[in-house]
Amino acid sequence: MKLDIQFPSGSVRMHFATEPFDWSVIGLVKDKILITNKHIARLYPNLFANEKTLVISAGEHTKDIGTIAYLAGELLKLEATRSTMLIGVGGGVITDITGFLASIYMRGISFGFIPTSLLGMVDASIGGKNGVNVNLNKNILGVFHHPEFIVFDTSFLKTLPNPEWSNGFAEIIKYAICFDPDFFTELSRKYLPFYKEDTGALSDVIKKCVAIKCRIVSGDENESGERKLLNFGHTVGHAIENLYGLSHGNAVAIGMQIACRISEKVCGLNPEVTEKLLKVLRQYYLPVSQPVATTKVMEILKMDKKRNGDSINFILLEATGKAVIKPLSFDIIEQAMVEYERNN
Repeated sequence: MKLDIQFPSGSVRMHFATEPFDWSVIGLVKDKILITNKHIARLYPNLFANEKTLVISAGEHTKDIGTIAYLAGELLKLEATRSTMLIGVGGGVITDITGFLASIYMRGISFGFIPTSLLGMVDASIGGKNGVNVNLNKNILGVFHHPEFIVFDTSFLKTLPNPEWSNGFAEIIKYAICFDPDFFTELSRKYLPFYKEDTGALSDVIKKCVAIKCRIVSGDENESGERKLLNFGHTVGHAIENLYGLSHGNAVAIGMQIACRISEKVCGLNPEVTEKLLKVLRQYYLPVSQPVATTKVMEILKMDKKRNGDSINFILLEATGKAVIKPLSFDIIEQAMVEYERNN
């Protein structure tokens, strides 16, 4: 299945497949350079055979400007030009790095993504946001630039470690609770092992998430309005992720819980929604508690790019399927963090 998704700044070819990856799916690309990590290169040696490939270490710690400088130097050694296409093969870290590098190398070259993780397929590869971290500040350097294509090939998920399945489902749960009550109900009636075993059901979930994100991005490409809703659970989650070295999904799971507790006080969210979220998180093996140091988390939050004076744009819930943007004072967030810290 192939779709051409139109965004204001251009179209993206999206390929959905369940068969082992074949380069013919993206057409003839004469001058391409692949970027991946050591883990993926080891798992799929045939994919990279006879291809110019740059391999970096796996992990969030590589997503910084030092890696970008190193890779840019390697591109020069390979004599990459403005006609070269970069192709990121890996999870969210690889797609972020590839998109960011391609957007600035020689003032911009074309690129594409082959996400190999569930998180990459449902979120990180879609929408044109590519960024790197500076110290504990997540994605503080970034660009808006869409890939030419994205290949969603679920056969890569056969080698996905169990924790990475949960990592991806954190974003899936976010889409459901923010935008689609029926989808959230569906997830609440299933468990992670069901989707691991049922490729068809999993493909439907991926397509549903892609559709939600593409719809939102198409209407707000540069995140000036509705696209901000996709940050539900991420404001606090990003701070916790970098501070404690948690996986992105685990950190977002914690962030969603805290956002729901704040929503109860600020938006009148029914506490039953929060309790149902906790139940669903458990069904997908995501954490419902995490020791945190409020002071350290708040220090990072106050450097968040969404800050506006003494407040920050925060995503809350009024009900299942109804996310809203609210400017919150740091005092309100800190109070919620203190309560969360006390209970964990």
